[in-house]
Amino acid sequence: MKTANEPGKVDRTPDVDRWVLPHIARMEGYVPGEQPQGGTFVKLNTNENPYPPSPRVKAALVETVTDRLRLYPDPIAREFRATAAALHGVEPDMILAGNGSDDVLTIITRAFVGRGDVAAYPTPSYLLYSTLVELQDGRSHVVRFSDDWRLKVDDFQKPGLKLVYLANPNSPSGTALTPVEVAELAESLDCPLVVDEAYGDFARENCLSLLKTHPNVIVTRSFSKGYSLAGVRLGYLVADARIVAQLNKVKDSYNCDALSLAAGKAALEDQAYLAETRSKILATRERLATALRTLGWDVTDSQGNFVWATGGRPAVETFQQLKERNVFVRLMRYEGCPPGLRISVGTDAEIDRLLEVLRGLP
Repeated sequence: MKTANEPGKVDRTPDVDRWVLPHIARMEGYVPGEQPQGGTFVKLNTNENPYPPSPRVKAALVETVTDRLRLYPDPIAREFRATAAALHGVEPDMILAGNGSDDVLTIITRAFVGRGDVAAYPTPSYLLYSTLVELQDGRSHVVRFSDDWRLKVDDFQKPGLKLVYLANPNSPSGTALTPVEVAELAESLDCPLVVDEAYGDFARENCLSLLKTHPNVIVTRSFSKGYSLAGVRLGYLVADARIVAQLNKVKDSYNCDALSLAAGKAALEDQAYLAETRSKILATRERLATALRTLGWDVTDSQGNFVWATGGRPAVETFQQLKERNVFVRLMRYEGCPPGLRISVGTDAEIDRLLEVLRGLP
């Protein structure tokens, strides 16, 4: 506590500036997309899936809500890991589950990046990577994408590099490197390469096959996008079993609850439903991109469940005008780049409303 100016009185104001670690005090922190509450709105700002989860998920949750909820969940998620391993053709000891893929990324960062260590990632990309490095009091080596969203392997070379993050497909662009290009990057590194496939369910290819030939590759996956389970918080990684064994030491004791594990297992088991909703999203994504280009926007060829629109109307003004009309998109700003709009692929009705508003803006 601080000492008060008046004699005999103690200032009870917490001396937070002195208590908190200096590198935490310097941070700005990661700011998630806005979550509007109440009212009627079109929400296209956080890349949620516009369709409900598989019916099997609800059945699994109902079955799980018993008196067993008084017990702790399986700390190593055995049943879930077995299901994920069977789907991907790997061994269960190559899977680690987390409280969303952000938790998985946090576990990885805590294991490999210490004070003063260097971690690399591209830009423009997922803004959380810089926050994770800052939390460890590490140092960031930022590699800029080219104008056509390519990367140069040589740009990642940095003495003492401990970890590299690669969102693939990337956000906000929706672009993706091929597995051959990712393999080339992995081969150039003397550290783990995290291939963040949060949007992998919408992409043409994935990098899981690289695990057989590149032991430094770690692939992370999310249930928030393809499986419509953003609300239950579940993600996982696939990696060499020796890496997973070390990461298990870092994770929280019970980092996944019984409900999320049951929901995730059921979702993975219904690949037919995933294929059905994926097909709808890809069709709507193409229609949205075409319409935006007609309106004068530059739109990259996306492999995610969103599109990246720049160069049309002023992005900041358009974002605000859309919000005033209860249409939420994500305004993204990156140093050295003009702001742009990342627009999630919603239902056809939601996209119709977005386009109607855009066409009517003054």
